[in-house]
Amino acid sequence: MDWTPYIAGAGIGVLSWLAFLLSDRPIGCSTAYARTSGMIERAVRGKAVLDRAYYKQFAPKVDWEWMLVLGVVIGAGATALLTGAFALVWVPPTFEAAFGPSVPLRLAVALAGGVLMGIGSRWAGGCTSGHGISGTLQLALSSWVAVFVFFASGILFAFLLYGVAP
Repeated sequence: MDWTPYIAGAGIGVLSWLAFLLSDRPIGCSTAYARTSGMIERAVRGKAVLDRAYYKQFAPKVDWEWMLVLGVVIGAGATALLTGAFALVWVPPTFEAAFGPSVPLRLAVALAGGVLMGIGSRWAGGCTSGHGISGTLQLALSSWVAVFVFFASGILFAFLLYGVAP
């Protein structure tokens, strides 16, 4: 079964309503990555990490957002396996057509993009799911502005990276 964006969007909307109804919390996941970073740093440096102002507000621990990310990974993997769509692709065809088949280049670009997304989501006070789903659902002006910037910058950089004129 193929999930059209409409069915998936409706499912995410219902999930968001249920999250608010049952836990009074919005759906979002960028804090889970920040908490994971803190857990890794704590494993290396010890409890001194807990004295940092950021980690006093966002304690490095497994919480419901962390479990949400784990559930997304498990659900996506299960869906790919059940639909027969699972495949290990190190260099997607569109990337390969624009930049060549280099796996190290693809990994470097993915890492750089992930770091920039992490910095941006912390700077914006949330990620695309936090602002795009939960914030807009609450009619938060800051979330609507953030979503506009997400889409506009995504479109602009896609055009720049892949050499397509808008």
